[in-house]
Amino acid sequence: MTEMSVRIGSLTLANPVMPASGTFAEGLARAADLNRLGALVTKTITRELRAGNPLPRVAETVGGMLNAIGIPSKGVPYFLEHTLPLMGAFAPPLVVSISAPTAEGFASLAAEVSVPGVAAIEANISCPNIEEDGRAFAMRPGSTEAVIRQIRAATALPLWAKLTPNTGEVPEVARAAEAAGADALVVANTILAMSVDLASFRPRLGNVMGGLSGPAIKPIVLRQVYQCARAVHIPVIGCGGISTAEDAAEYMIAGATAVQVGTATFLHPGAMEAVIDGLSRFCAARGIVRVAELTGALKREETDEAELEWAEPPT
Repeated sequence: MTEMSVRIGSLTLANPVMPASGTFAEGLARAADLNRLGALVTKTITRELRAGNPLPRVAETVGGMLNAIGIPSKGVPYFLEHTLPLMGAFAPPLVVSISAPTAEGFASLAAEVSVPGVAAIEANISCPNIEEDGRAFAMRPGSTEAVIRQIRAATALPLWAKLTPNTGEVPEVARAAEAAGADALVVANTILAMSVDLASFRPRLGNVMGGLSGPAIKPIVLRQVYQCARAVHIPVIGCGGISTAEDAAEYMIAGATAVQVGTATFLHPGAMEAVIDGLSRFCAARGIVRVAELTGALKREETDEAELEWAEPPT
């Protein structure tokens, strides 16, 4: 039988599969066995009450889904009084996703949710940053390091930095998060996108633009996971288009220690359990004793350029 446990910093997870923030709530317990998951990740919490973006907030597209939910939130008191006790009834460690418009807001929010029952904090730094004219913190190494450093000073809990795929500086941002004290990286959030309704000539999202998730983004985020895993010494959690055990295995082979499943759960509430079972079978069929052995197992052919024969251009 395959040993399915993995370590994310100081945390040991029973298996490497967990939900992506924003795609999971306690109501899923009516359709899936949450005690089988490696961890539970809350919907992103903000200090202020938020209604979210205008309707429509979701649109189907080829190979995925567009969403512009807008992080609706009932605030910290609701989380502490209602969500935390409900989540505490399940065995997996609870990871709390947080968001704020400023570095100081992130730090104070992290301190507020650093309470018994919370195992780790996932800082959603792929959200807009007021101090950077609305750009996501994780768009640049400097703003990434600044916000993670402040959060790190505000909490002793394990700190996961959730990065954005919408940057050309992925390895640099990853290194900045590690240098500032992040214990793990979540790579990544949705890819900025849009869609137009040809019947009405209107955008298909009320917010015009939104985030693309699902199978369509997997090759892009898989590449980013590979880049980040090579750039840092902390664990990387892959998130983007994972629907099957084979998807999860690809992410782990590219360098991920664990994975998060999001859009697939909307289509199939038991998707995460299916990925767990499939990963176990995948390893057993190949004689892999521990699922953790998949992490970074990518085989690369080293090219000796000195031995290459370069063709002369035609004359």
